[in-house]
Amino acid sequence: MTVSEYSVAKMDCSAEEELVTMALDSLDVVDSVAIDIDDRSVVVWHHDADDAVLDVLKTLKLDTTFVTHRADLEGAHAETVATQRTVLVIALLINALFFVVEFGAGLVSDSMGLIADSLDNLADATVYLLSFIAVGGTMVRKKQLAAASGYLQLGLAGVGLIEVVRRFVTDAPTPDARTMIIVSLLALSGNIVTLLLLRRARSPEAHFQASWIFTANDIKVNSLVIGSALIVAATNNPAADLLAGAAIFIIVANGARRILAIAK
Repeated sequence: MTVSEYSVAKMDCSAEEELVTMALDSLDVVDSVAIDIDDRSVVVWHHDADDAVLDVLKTLKLDTTFVTHRADLEGAHAETVATQRTVLVIALLINALFFVVEFGAGLVSDSMGLIADSLDNLADATVYLLSFIAVGGTMVRKKQLAAASGYLQLGLAGVGLIEVVRRFVTDAPTPDARTMIIVSLLALSGNIVTLLLLRRARSPEAHFQASWIFTANDIKVNSLVIGSALIVAATNNPAADLLAGAAIFIIVANGARRILAIAK
């Protein structure tokens, strides 16, 4: 891994900063980028000689020059990669565990909300696995993996919505509200822990932003399932659970839309 610093003398605004980011995103050799618009400097972590990076920056006509190699940042990058990998492994294990717990509880309690949340956790576990693979890879690869996770979420949301409609037109049983509340509270605590871990290792890179979006959505989803369970308990009617399931899949689809936008 090589760390190179460049001076971009005519980078005066956020639009030009975005141009630099987009140009570097197109290079397979680039791992990550740090831009300081005030100092008009760009630090690039890359896997090849400096020529490719400098050439693409010069095409922007922002008066770019090579400054120096930043050997002092090479160790810091390795430490960041190790931290991100540890966080993603923990997040993966938490989501895999709650997929099994919520899916089983959803089947036993006849709760569409819990089943929807469990499938969301399954997609999240896959996202964390993809993100783990992406750490230390190129920016192009990271965006490809973010896009793959977005399409996965979108597909699961579509399947879930079809199941909700099927249950609405058939005689769906009333779910066990107590099981819904207990399991959702456990899942909520797991997602809060995951979000705190991601916050400590937060990264602007696409694959890590996808993980952050998924976990933030999960907390909203858990709260929705708890609210629907309270309504089911009060009315003895499955409608609130089915509506919660539909809402969860819409939330998942919107999260997928945001992730696909990041991955462009």
